[in-house]
Amino acid sequence: MQDTPTPAVAPAPVNLFAEPTPLGLLGLAVGCAALIPIAFGWSLTPAAFRTAAFYCLYFGAGCQFIAGIMSLANKNLLGGTLFTTFAFNWLMNYQTLAGLAEGRLPDPHIILSVDVIFLVIFVVLTYAFGFFSKLLFAFLLDIVVLFACRILKELTHAPVFALPIALATIVLAGIALYLAFAILVNSAAGRPVFPVPGPLFKAAGPVAAH
Repeated sequence: MQDTPTPAVAPAPVNLFAEPTPLGLLGLAVGCAALIPIAFGWSLTPAAFRTAAFYCLYFGAGCQFIAGIMSLANKNLLGGTLFTTFAFNWLMNYQTLAGLAEGRLPDPHIILSVDVIFLVIFVVLTYAFGFFSKLLFAFLLDIVVLFACRILKELTHAPVFALPIALATIVLAGIALYLAFAILVNSAAGRPVFPVPGPLFKAAGPVAAH
């Protein structure tokens, strides 16, 4: 009796790098923390702008760029796209703050135009991340609110939008920290010490990359 050949099973793909998401999220949280005193108007000196600029460069841009490239190498399409794109937004923050420290103001029309494009990008990414977690959806939604307030503040020149921008920055840092802790601590503990809710939307089929 001839044995029936067993079909070959393709080995599971092996990631090139360890999960880089916590690195990007922690860098984001540190960058937001550097912006909070400026957003609330507590510290608007050249020294404050200069100091915040370097945190935006090293933590906001640096950590998120590394996390984005590593995520793309791990075939994490959405995470890699988000981190890499946002890293260059942090470079813009660095350049703007460094310029303010030297008394050089950025052109508001260019900033407004770019913010509109970022708003469109993050609206679409918010919907996409809703297929993975309600908390990720809230994380991206907060970014959408932040950019919407930035745009409205520039269009109306109304200082009333300064407070929502500052509060959205705090919320962004808080969610980023929670998500980073969830990935780091939950994997170490082997249980959900930091629970993360499931998807907001139901995908029609299996999603290959996220």
